[in-house]
Amino acid sequence: MATTPMDMSMENSNGATTTHDVSDRHGVTFPSSSPSPILTHRKFLVSVEVCLKPSSTARIEDVRLAVERMLEKRSLSYADGPIPVPSDDQILFENVQRISVCDTDEWVNNHDILLFWQVKPVIHVFQLSEEGPCEDLSGDGQLSSFNEWILPAMEFDGMWESLIYESGLKQRLLRYAASALLFTEKGVNPFLVSWNRLILLHGPPGTGKTSLCKALAQKLSIRFNSRYPQCQLIEVNAHSLFSKWFSESGKLVAKLFQKIQEMIEEENNLVFVLIDEVESLAAARKAALSGSEPSDSIRVVNALLTQMDKLKASPNVIILTTSNITAAIDIAFVDRADIKAYVGPPTLQARYEILRTCLQELLRTGIVSNSQDFDHLVLPDYSTLREKLIAPAEAQPVLHFCKQLVEAAEACEGMSGRSLRKLPFLAHAALSNPNSCSASEFLCAMIDTAKREHSELPES
Repeated sequence: MATTPMDMSMENSNGATTTHDVSDRHGVTFPSSSPSPILTHRKFLVSVEVCLKPSSTARIEDVRLAVERMLEKRSLSYADGPIPVPSDDQILFENVQRISVCDTDEWVNNHDILLFWQVKPVIHVFQLSEEGPCEDLSGDGQLSSFNEWILPAMEFDGMWESLIYESGLKQRLLRYAASALLFTEKGVNPFLVSWNRLILLHGPPGTGKTSLCKALAQKLSIRFNSRYPQCQLIEVNAHSLFSKWFSESGKLVAKLFQKIQEMIEEENNLVFVLIDEVESLAAARKAALSGSEPSDSIRVVNALLTQMDKLKASPNVIILTTSNITAAIDIAFVDRADIKAYVGPPTLQARYEILRTCLQELLRTGIVSNSQDFDHLVLPDYSTLREKLIAPAEAQPVLHFCKQLVEAAEACEGMSGRSLRKLPFLAHAALSNPNSCSASEFLCAMIDTAKREHSELPES
């Protein structure tokens, strides 16, 4: 569960340094101490994302400096989660919608926290675009070949945080993108060190591959906005690139990439190209040669590979692709991918986290009523829950709900993330009295619904 970073006053009214006990996110107190001599030489880079209000007209640099001053004045511990926008700072109060600390879990383990002297905050100020997707209108009666978003987009806000995968996948993708752009910016000779800025996410349907690509593009547009003030996401409509006329499909692919090439001619514009279900474009050529695929598909694959090789020369483009059937993709395409990440069904921990966030949202909105024993029911994350279950048992009524949630997660084995996100809705729809539902009653309904849904899964 994300926590709000805490204030730590280090000086008393006389200016003398004092020592205060600090509570960690679980309420365990420990005495603060002077910085470790080892850690004083190493600062952890922690991202602080600052989202401006839609009505804000403030200069990004002014807001960034104001946030920097705020962080310097307040001795904070750093943990993932929101920082309250200070009401006594006019610039921030009038212009900032939220401030969030991100990705501290990359540096800490076992729910440790980062203290202010260990951290060098990296501040990213951004404003969400409300324009929505724009279609490419060819005007000749054909389907639109792509949809275009200006990033960061309102539609994708919060998507990155909602996606729950095995530990390290999202950080791996962020680090890859940073390295790919850095190597290009520094002019590394591509004949000596090769990289293509091409990501392939593969796995069964419903595991969130497309959502992860969109969320990654959104996150990178925020992280790199100082270098690339303009960012676009181009979602290719692969089905529009096939023509009933022989040899026309390859020409349509070339025409699409010509438009993308025009977009990336602007050096300050970072372009993400998303090709969903790429196997429809990059079908294996050997299948065409054997007669099981139309011969025109060979031209499509050849055109796709040729155009991707041309994009390699441009530093400001990243290609994101997904596939449900990797065996059907041409080996030459797979070989070009820098990262080939498998995105499988969620593990027990991921299933618990998905259902926990769903239940917390229903509690927040009042669809599920809170227990009378709790003013504010907060369910611990999976790692914290395991510690609580191992620790000497105290009277912790919240653990009863957590055990029910674990039972529901266990019943969901084999279900996709997409199905898990629908499960609370289906459970609520199955209630005899949905207008009055306690957390315990809802969890019982969710367990029953999970078992029913699992029994209806097709046999693999």
